[in-house]
Amino acid sequence: MNAAELPETGLLTLEAAQRWREDLRRADRKLVVTNGCFDIMHRGHAAYLREARMQGDALLVLINSDASVKKLKGEKRPVVSEADRAYMLCALSSVDRVVIFDCLRCDRELAAIAPDVYVKGGDYTLEKLDPTERAALEKAGTKIVFKPFIPGFSTTALIRRILDAEKN
Repeated sequence: MNAAELPETGLLTLEAAQRWREDLRRADRKLVVTNGCFDIMHRGHAAYLREARMQGDALLVLINSDASVKKLKGEKRPVVSEADRAYMLCALSSVDRVVIFDCLRCDRELAAIAPDVYVKGGDYTLEKLDPTERAALEKAGTKIVFKPFIPGFSTTALIRRILDAEKN
């Protein structure tokens, strides 16, 4: 998939995201970054991304590649391909840009982009952040914000409900 196949906001390479980041910095605009798998989009994702976007002037979402989701979540995941997940995220008004990363952790991307604000879901605390990601954020002077989950919304729970419905 290339950026022309995506909604206006678009999928970027890391290098293109770095150039975009510099443009934002020159314009004195605050960049917010979050990351995750975002497999099977649901209301919890939409609310989380909207709240993340409200922390600054632009939101960049780093998403795990299919290979890294498989390593993190198991052989049956992702349910939705990285190209389709990127498309869905780019279609949201709260998301300005998307970058797909291929490792288990996005410390390289965080170090390269040096966001003003980093947002993570409520199941994380400062102590639970991956140490390499946390180090990259701290080195950049990034403000770290944790947003609570909306109860009842998770991809794993959604998959369970779908599988249970199929059994009945």
